[in-house]
Amino acid sequence: MIPLPLARIAEITSGALSGMADPRAVVRGPVVIDSRDVRPGSLFVAFKGARVDGHDYAAQAIRAGAVAVLASRPVEAPAVIVPDAAAALAGLATVQAAALPDATVIGVTGSAGKTTTKDLLARITARIGPTIAPVGSFNNEIGHPLTVLRADLDTRFMVLELSARNIGHIEALTRIAPPRIGVVLNVGTAHLGVFGGKEAIARAKGELVESLPADGVAVLNADDPLVRAMASRTAARVTLYGLGEDAAIRAEGVTVDERGRASFTLYTPSGAAPVKLKLYGAPAVANSLAAAAAAYELGLPVATIAEELSEATPRSRWRMEVTDRPDGVTVVNDAYNANPDSMRAAFEALGALGKGRRRFAVIAALRELGEDGAALNEELGRLAGGSGLAGLVVAGPDAGPVLEGAAAATGAPPAISPDISDLSPGNGEALPIVHVPDAQAAAAQIGAWLRPGDVVLVKGPRAMGLERTAELLLGGAPQ
Repeated sequence: MIPLPLARIAEITSGALSGMADPRAVVRGPVVIDSRDVRPGSLFVAFKGARVDGHDYAAQAIRAGAVAVLASRPVEAPAVIVPDAAAALAGLATVQAAALPDATVIGVTGSAGKTTTKDLLARITARIGPTIAPVGSFNNEIGHPLTVLRADLDTRFMVLELSARNIGHIEALTRIAPPRIGVVLNVGTAHLGVFGGKEAIARAKGELVESLPADGVAVLNADDPLVRAMASRTAARVTLYGLGEDAAIRAEGVTVDERGRASFTLYTPSGAAPVKLKLYGAPAVANSLAAAAAAYELGLPVATIAEELSEATPRSRWRMEVTDRPDGVTVVNDAYNANPDSMRAAFEALGALGKGRRRFAVIAALRELGEDGAALNEELGRLAGGSGLAGLVVAGPDAGPVLEGAAAATGAPPAISPDISDLSPGNGEALPIVHVPDAQAAAAQIGAWLRPGDVVLVKGPRAMGLERTAELLLGGAPQ
């Protein structure tokens, strides 16, 4: 961050110094919300959560080198006391972003693929200047300003991921660091129950393009009608990407190898270049095109863009991580989160990766789907049951519709089979469908079934923590 004395931080946040805080003491960063991340020169922001109160760690943060604590109540440490820590954090980040007029802010939003696209674009922009991007999915009212506050006077690009849990959330994030380029990926079914429909989701995602200046650029997915329609909501220039011929940035001749990795020719208005992705799954093509379109608008040559896309590997955890065990079992850890759209994409990738092999899946009931939840979860079960699996494990609560859908797709009721080692894809025997209570039980069940050469997909909503299943299958310990 740009170094600031405590007196200035108090002024920006409408706070009051307490605990013998020295107004001349300078915070040089980082700004953190976990006392374990404190470094000398840090500002520790204390939040009160459901189970942990950051105020209880104020003294520990100071001992670790924090200059002060940004707190909403007095603590036994040098502090800036503010009425609302989240609002103060946003205000501090807003002032910092405004002090960096030479930094280009690029915002990325969508129902799926935000983190992968952000990671790809940050890799590309790093070729031409110092770049700041979120760690993982720091994309909400806390993670977003924390990311902005990592920028300093040398920063040339901020690639920011923007999420929405309701109307107005993205608009608020764009006020912190106003973007000049806005990338909208898709309008899907994530948080469908919260928003009430895809049109409301589109309204929320479109707040990004509405925030763009007239000399900015809206990068829109031409293959998603709800995203394409956002062109009418912005004064900025519009660049379309996709698979159709009318997309300025497009992929042609897409092929997929035996591991589910795509290759294609990247076309731009100024030329074309071959791309051979190391990322897995069909969505990687669209995400790559989105990153390419934004990079093209920054003036990068198509050959450079294609080179970076071809070299990119997953940067953020639990998103289509494909790992081969020593015994030849392949574990696909896509457990960061899930919605109906990403589930379909994951099973498509499993089909490509597991062609000619026994395929298994560990999934869980999807959440935040509103009144359509039962029907969509039954559809998920049918998808899984009809995807040629040798065994299916459904973990966690509210699994009834998933189990019913899977059973309907296979024509057999859910049943536990302790040993299916003799099964192979397509031999006509009933698909074993097992319901287990948690991630650890899922690992135990699926682990008993696996044999060398098998492939297993692990995917579910974030709250289920199915990344633990994948870690256990790869020889790790429960977390």
